[in-house]
Amino acid sequence: MEVDFQDDEDIARIVRGVKVIAVVGLSPNEARPSWGVARYLQANGYRIVPVNPGQAGHTILGEKVYARLADIPATEGVEMVDIFRRSEAVGPIVDEALAHLPHLKSIWMQLGIRNDAAARKAEQRGIIVIQDRCPKIEFPRHL
Repeated sequence: MEVDFQDDEDIARIVRGVKVIAVVGLSPNEARPSWGVARYLQANGYRIVPVNPGQAGHTILGEKVYARLADIPATEGVEMVDIFRRSEAVGPIVDEALAHLPHLKSIWMQLGIRNDAAARKAEQRGIIVIQDRCPKIEFPRHL
């Protein structure tokens, strides 16, 4: 993968400046990548807020699961949204994050996930956007 120095600077800012991360599409299945990434983030001092409509009201990794980003109380202080959904689903997720998460600093799209239109919309609002990357891979260089 080609190194994008702007992305690297943005990732460093995220690592240092974010503490609460909503994980959209977090699975309760320990074999799924979303679970492994969320567990990694927790182990490194980040608080995760699971978002999965099929698991709403339950807990994953000891945290209450919400059906949608809009259901997360502002008091939870979500600063980053990590998206484990198909690229086509990203637009409405970004719209919901922008509308309902007042502390939002970053949108992160996992490996294989890109939505340039949604990214532009978030960036126009001052949100750092990372696409087609994984925090479990990228964060260690900056911790």
